[in-house]
Amino acid sequence: MDTAAYVPDVFDPRIYGAGIPYESYRLLRDHHPVAWQAEPEIAGWPAGPGFLAVTRHADVVRVLRDHATYSSWLGATQIRDPDPADLPFLRRTMLNQDPRRAAGDHGRLRRLVSRAFTPARVDAFTGRVRERARTLLAGARDRAEDGAADVVAAVTDEYALLNLTDLLGVPAADRGLLLEWTVRVIGYQDPEDAPAPLLGPDGKPLNPRSPALLGEMFAYARELAAHKRAHPGDDVMTALAGAGLDPAELEMFFFLLTVAGNDTVRGAAPGGLLALAREPDAYRQLADGRVPMRGAVDELLRVHPPVLSFRRTAAVDTELAGRPVRAGDKVVVFHASANHDERVFTDPGRLDLGRTPNPHVSFGDGPHVCLGAHFARLQLRVLYEEWRAAMPAPELVGPPRRLVSNFINGITRLPLRVSGPAG
Repeated sequence: MDTAAYVPDVFDPRIYGAGIPYESYRLLRDHHPVAWQAEPEIAGWPAGPGFLAVTRHADVVRVLRDHATYSSWLGATQIRDPDPADLPFLRRTMLNQDPRRAAGDHGRLRRLVSRAFTPARVDAFTGRVRERARTLLAGARDRAEDGAADVVAAVTDEYALLNLTDLLGVPAADRGLLLEWTVRVIGYQDPEDAPAPLLGPDGKPLNPRSPALLGEMFAYARELAAHKRAHPGDDVMTALAGAGLDPAELEMFFFLLTVAGNDTVRGAAPGGLLALAREPDAYRQLADGRVPMRGAVDELLRVHPPVLSFRRTAAVDTELAGRPVRAGDKVVVFHASANHDERVFTDPGRLDLGRTPNPHVSFGDGPHVCLGAHFARLQLRVLYEEWRAAMPAPELVGPPRRLVSNFINGITRLPLRVSGPAG
């Protein structure tokens, strides 16, 4: 096979169920850094027109920063094209807007959520986050069968969900709804992880992000905002409820914070533990205090970014890495590939918990860099600190299971040893 001519597929979600295709990414970076990818019909999800896959770090950063050339607004941010009738609805969220575009209000919305999501408010939750980590880890250890547990089911899913709902101010009785909505929206490509999709009149699955399937979540957001206006607290939903948002903006904020806020840590936490289980020497450095925890968190995020890809649409004819890009082309950046680019990271396949500098793009870049990155890092740091203090060295006792998705880098099952000598 002529590797210089070969263009591997990095679109099919089923590929990612087996593992991140690092070798395919390397071939693309080396020979086809902006590569055309077909979008065949898969598992009932309709075929698309194809897109350009961007795999080198410098080009990924360029696309994410240059919103005038590579738009989030034109076609939203998922690889699959939305139904044209849904596009105006999707553009209500700042994730699918461009700064200074007349049809959007990205800057105003981002400033509003930034004021609600302040570092001080986030840091105030540190004690609660730490106590939750201790409680969940102790529970996993106490209920373990033969010293082993699926830490996704026993620890990390609940840890991510309860931390987020505390920050948002969601009543305890309603918290299961948020996980249900997240699984429906994020896991829709995975026949095992998500419920059976609802079908449209044409027999094709309905997009779980369409307004028709988000009505229950939006109704809840309106009810919760009304409750917060009557019973304010020191939480994000109280801040948003009093921020003068119109109902549609409030609904989309709740959708974005619920799904993105939950799944960032829901994917990154088990991903980091899996990386440590596979690299016991690196874990020993962390356990012995030879590497700082904050830097270790970023290295674990580099090797296991929560998000695999994000889509933009070319607003004008341009050129990227020497390849012509036409206005209207879908341009998709691949975060895990950028994080393994040898042009930026020395020996990128090695887990180097002391790596510095570490310019990973796991939280994006440019105007859409993740607003919740500070909260995510805090949760990950605390979880790993508490694991180090109370648990044995991470050790796989069975095969992990990955989410079938070309969007979210999820781990749906992670059997680890949870009792035994402290590591």
